[in-house]
Amino acid sequence: MYNSNSVSMEYNTTRNHLIMKEYGRHIQKMVEYLLKIEDRNERQKNANAVIELMGFLNPQLKNIEDFRHKLWDHLFLISDFKLDVDSPYPIPTREELQEKPAPLPYPKSHPKFNHLGKNIENVINKALKEENPEKKQGFANAIAYYMKLTYSNWHKELVHDDSIQSELSSITDGELEFNNKPFVKHRNEVPVEYGRSGNRNQYRKNFGGRDNRSGGGSGNRDNRNRNSGNSGNRNNNNRNFKKRY
Repeated sequence: MYNSNSVSMEYNTTRNHLIMKEYGRHIQKMVEYLLKIEDRNERQKNANAVIELMGFLNPQLKNIEDFRHKLWDHLFLISDFKLDVDSPYPIPTREELQEKPAPLPYPKSHPKFNHLGKNIENVINKALKEENPEKKQGFANAIAYYMKLTYSNWHKELVHDDSIQSELSSITDGELEFNNKPFVKHRNEVPVEYGRSGNRNQYRKNFGGRDNRSGGGSGNRDNRNRNSGNSGNRNNNNRNFKKRY
């Protein structure tokens, strides 16, 4: 008979606080086991194994600079800074890991050209300060291309190059002028030869389309009728044979 008292269920409400959810409950239990190992060499060996497992469970940390340093810091954090092992990096303190980062200052300057953004404004300012004529001309061509590209992305029609030059001249007080045509293909521009109807008509012309299918279908039906007629004749011959003999 099943006895419900023989099975002890463990719930999260009865467990201790999970310090780092990124590693899960099992890693925290392994670290708690490390604290109980009395032999220092054995504890060091198991700590290295836990570090390898932590790196395996979180491969995204490999993209971070000094990711193994992060792993060792997390190990000491999970152990509540009670683990006594040798680390290849300086052992952090509770205050260092729990220190809040400095607040990030928000930009107080508003972009002059809201429809272009702050980045293009920085590029224009850098282009105006450029003394090399070739580089300055390259900046002007790139800026004009970007302006036409953004206009094409937000509108349904292409803008003429004269409008781009007029706006660029008003922004830079006539100091920047592009000398190449900033070709930007609009998303609605579809050549006629690549249209769906053209491909469908070309397919029908080359391969017959529905006409061939319909012709083949009628031919198959005729063949089936002939076969059914032949089977009927064979059945009649069998009946006549039985009657005669």
